[in-house]
Amino acid sequence: MYPNTRLRRRRHHPILRDLLQETHLRKEDFIYPLFVVPGEGIKKEVSSMPGVYQQSVDQIIKECEECLKVGLKSLILFGIPETKDSKGSTANHEHGIIQKALRAIKKEFQNDLLLFTDLCFCEYTDHGHCGPIEGDTVLNDETIELLGVQALSHCEAGADVIAPSGMMDGMVQSIRKALDDNTFQDIPILSYAVKYASAYYGPFRDAAESTPQFGDRRTYQMNPANRLEAILEAAEDVAEGADMLMVKPALAYLDIIREVKDHFNLPLAAYSVSGEYAMIKGAGRLGYIDEQKVILETLLSIKRAGADIILTYFAKEVAQWMGQKV
Repeated sequence: MYPNTRLRRRRHHPILRDLLQETHLRKEDFIYPLFVVPGEGIKKEVSSMPGVYQQSVDQIIKECEECLKVGLKSLILFGIPETKDSKGSTANHEHGIIQKALRAIKKEFQNDLLLFTDLCFCEYTDHGHCGPIEGDTVLNDETIELLGVQALSHCEAGADVIAPSGMMDGMVQSIRKALDDNTFQDIPILSYAVKYASAYYGPFRDAAESTPQFGDRRTYQMNPANRLEAILEAAEDVAEGADMLMVKPALAYLDIIREVKDHFNLPLAAYSVSGEYAMIKGAGRLGYIDEQKVILETLLSIKRAGADIILTYFAKEVAQWMGQKV
């Protein structure tokens, strides 16, 4: 009790503040999302996400080199195919865009990089939903069977971690069985276990060209108002064999990150999504905020809430700052 307790004593010296800091960011905490497109020599900036690009495989190789130079070693790949159909067939093809990128990266860098692949069909279907449809309904059981096929094709091409994002019931079990039955029992699954039907995804749909052509994804992604349901979703994926869990988005769902972390003894990732990125970048460019300080404070808040891993479009520039000891 004051005056005997003076908490400001712990803050008067900058080295003491560093010594007593509870939460820390490391380069090893980050997974950097990359968007791969067909062609050659392509590096096209996403209009709603300044500093984020759609890139052809040859440019992705250069991007990987830059990541390694700044000490960033974990990447997640999203593919935009040349052609789309109602079932997203090119997602499973051995010569699909993700499969090509995986083989090229592995050939160049072997195990210097850890390659996650986003496992879904929304980028590959002509209707923009996360699996085959009947009328206006995404077919759950047909989708999870196809997810197993897609996961197998990714592993055969060199994926190190499979990250299913479609929020289909039973997806982890189906993927785990497909991998275990085909000698990939050592490949871990990072499940997008708690993924909300969020308005924060808008810019990502520009980057991944995955805007639904009708309706929305609220029949399979979670209601933003629900907290307890997040525990049910995560528990299902744990029971089905998930090795790691994810909460998406991050910033508006810090309470959910903490809730999931408190309930499950598994590594927990949080996806700081495109809308979070675009808002900070937009405000920074207008001079409304100190962009660098807000980025670091935002990522610290996600880590403090309980995330062990952060998927973020800021990963490369933050890694560069860390190299400069900013």
